[in-house]
Amino acid sequence: MNYLRRRLSDSTFISNLPDGYMSDLQKPDLPQPPPPGPASGPAPVSPGQERNPIQPQPLGTGFFSSITSVVKQTAASAGLVEQTPVPASSKRHKLLLVIDEPQQDCVVAHANGSCNVAVQVLQNENTVVRSFKPDFVLIRQHAYSMAENEDFRNLIIGLQYAGIPSINSLESIYNLCDKPWAFACLISTCKKLGQEKFPIIEQTFYPNYKEMVAMPAFPVVVKIGHAHSGVGKVKVENHTKFQDIASVVAITQTYSTCEPFIEAKYDIRIQKIGNDYKAYVPTLALMTKQVALFCRYKLWVDTCSEIFGGLEICAVKAIHGKDGKDYITEVMGSSMPLVGGHQAEDQQLIADMIITKMNHVMAQNTKRPTAIQPRKVDNDAVVEVKHGPSQKAPPQGCLQYILDCNGVAVGPKLVQAN
Repeated sequence: MNYLRRRLSDSTFISNLPDGYMSDLQKPDLPQPPPPGPASGPAPVSPGQERNPIQPQPLGTGFFSSITSVVKQTAASAGLVEQTPVPASSKRHKLLLVIDEPQQDCVVAHANGSCNVAVQVLQNENTVVRSFKPDFVLIRQHAYSMAENEDFRNLIIGLQYAGIPSINSLESIYNLCDKPWAFACLISTCKKLGQEKFPIIEQTFYPNYKEMVAMPAFPVVVKIGHAHSGVGKVKVENHTKFQDIASVVAITQTYSTCEPFIEAKYDIRIQKIGNDYKAYVPTLALMTKQVALFCRYKLWVDTCSEIFGGLEICAVKAIHGKDGKDYITEVMGSSMPLVGGHQAEDQQLIADMIITKMNHVMAQNTKRPTAIQPRKVDNDAVVEVKHGPSQKAPPQGCLQYILDCNGVAVGPKLVQAN
């Protein structure tokens, strides 16, 4: 009580009192009306006496409730009692982790479905470690590169272990780490659809240099360590140079692939972001221009989006040879670079798709999109595709902010911070 008296004499404390608190101190206690009898009428009023109706006070207001509230707040600030915590649902932010630069992030996953991510941030020439638990992840970086210290497959495993939802799926990101593994899936697809509908380039896989004995038909292109930024890619024109390349493969102690050298008329890149399609070809000025989307192009990218565990963001690279034939050479996932004059539009498409899928995941709706069945179409027909956001962004509020791999809030187009 002595502590309470000192607090009541403090002007700062008095200024923080609820509205009407001091007036409550000066109000006399109102008489309680007698309970009405079963047959009694209204209470008689003497002449000259005003009849003022008694206004009932709301529950939880008045002197005692005011002082109780103030005492609780004061005691809590003094550390005497523990404040009632705010429900987690009312202040829990939804975190989107965007991995778009090479970083050695530390991911600790737990079997109960949680995941702790620690990132190092440079602030005022000091390294600060930030830890948080992501609700969703967008991976725009290659998870596996042949360069030194750029094998991040362990992080993909950690995120998958904790069941963190992502775009693209973590399964597809892991499947696309090794390009020969991805090409093996394309071979299976080609066997199902046929070489005419899904024309992949012929490719030979050598697990090590010892198997590079059978001589292919030259000229060929040998890719050593065929992952992102592999050890090397060399055009080989005869048997002697092929043996020289085999010795290089022996030194690197990795695998290699071999495919015929195609005299290209032009290269083709078909990309798909959600329901938006674009086709590009390079120009002489090292630029790209958008071209018509033929039905065969759409079939290629739709087919690839259904394998590898699902690809919401993907691109197919192909060569149109001088022989008039097409050759599919590669498929890329969410780490694909954005090209052409519609990069800002493509970024917004990715942002809208992230918000839609995060709302979908948070609503615990686990229905998968219906697979697109390939059908017979005229390969020379042109598909009319309207570009632009395929889905409207849902009402803001699901996301509070996002973090990049440096732990910094990014992406004002994605969400608005509350």
